[in-house]
Amino acid sequence: MRHMCATMLTLQAIILGLSIPVMIAVQDVEPLTASLLGGGLAVLCIVTAGLLRQPWAYWVGHAIQVATIALGFLVPIMFFIGLMFAALWLGAFFLGRKIEADKARWAAAGE
Repeated sequence: MRHMCATMLTLQAIILGLSIPVMIAVQDVEPLTASLLGGGLAVLCIVTAGLLRQPWAYWVGHAIQVATIALGFLVPIMFFIGLMFAALWLGAFFLGRKIEADKARWAAAGE
């Protein structure tokens, strides 16, 4: 689960970084605001990806998804991109949990 979620957060960080010039050039968001929001979320994605050994880090990952969707109020296409990443994040989260539960069940059956 950890690896799939970390991959999603890493890809999301790249997209959030690329959203900064779009916010500035297309939507006329102030450069400082765009940098703080896009860059801050991108850094938070990378830091959270590294902290996914901690159970609470998944809650931070969920919050990142909400914040990414909320960027849609500045750049409307981010509603779509945020929903797409939220779906990928939740897919990785729930599929990863299922895989870990299956592994645990198989290990217990093999003992």
